[in-house]
Amino acid sequence: MKVIIDRFEEKFVVVELENRNIINMPKELVPKGAKEGDVLEIRINREETQKRKQKIQRLWENLSN
Repeated sequence: MKVIIDRFEEKFVVVELENRNIINMPKELVPKGAKEGDVLEIRINREETQKRKQKIQRLWENLSN
């Protein structure tokens, strides 16, 4: 999914979604240095997701022993 930065407000960044809807995102979710007109890409990182699942599984197994 891609979003376009429309403008910056106090605590939020107003972005336009691919379906042309407008939403507010907290500024802390936007990379430093981003500016109006920049395109941000939101994607699923399957490799990182799998690593986190494995880590949680190991922690759970250690707690169970």
